[in-house]
Amino acid sequence: MNKNTTVILNGYRRPHTLGPQIEAIKKQTLPPECVMFWQNKDNDEKFDYSLLNSCIVTASNANFGVWARFAYALNATTEYVCVFDDDTIPGSKWLENCVNTMDKREGLLVANGITFLDEDYIKYDRHGWVNPNEEIVQTDTGGHSWFFKREWLGAFWREAPLIDKKLRISGEDMHFSYSVQKYLNLPTLVPPHPKDDLEMWGSNPQLAFEYGVDKNAISVNHHASHFGEALQSTIKKGFKLIKK
Repeated sequence: MNKNTTVILNGYRRPHTLGPQIEAIKKQTLPPECVMFWQNKDNDEKFDYSLLNSCIVTASNANFGVWARFAYALNATTEYVCVFDDDTIPGSKWLENCVNTMDKREGLLVANGITFLDEDYIKYDRHGWVNPNEEIVQTDTGGHSWFFKREWLGAFWREAPLIDKKLRISGEDMHFSYSVQKYLNLPTLVPPHPKDDLEMWGSNPQLAFEYGVDKNAISVNHHASHFGEALQSTIKKGFKLIKK
């Protein structure tokens, strides 16, 4: 049975990654039914809109941060949604890998899974494109790519915090994992990333390292303590970590 998927791309300060992302989506062995592009406002960005001729495009005149794309995803009409960070270039079998994984075990699927070893966002294990896993692995949270059923967005927004300027840059990944855990009793999972088939991976590792540590990277521009605050806040709400 073919599973329909909407891909959500987002743009902020990396217009140079849009072309590679679009090409990667076009090459998917299980093509999405729809591609939607959300653009947060930044005065310096110049995106090539000709790359988006076959996409639904929405450009905001304000920057609503990393959370906005999950509100935008509510406009999808397919069973599944896959949201990508703008520095993430998936292999050609990624969407197929996600659908196959979902058939085996339902959960919030991510390309870079994180299992915390403390509550300060300092010590953690990772699985996915950074640390390849041959089988499905459960983690606390994760990101770079999120694959999920559209209906799960109801859980995401059911307990959404007030998105102030400080919170806009982080915390959406932990909140999503917390929401599906609390309201849907679902885990966060990393689909297989076999070492001998990079086309199944959620992100091209060479490009991920290149794009992910450039001057626009949130992880470079904001101290780990900020992410630690987001984690501690989510734990206080009831987020249960694997280590506990």
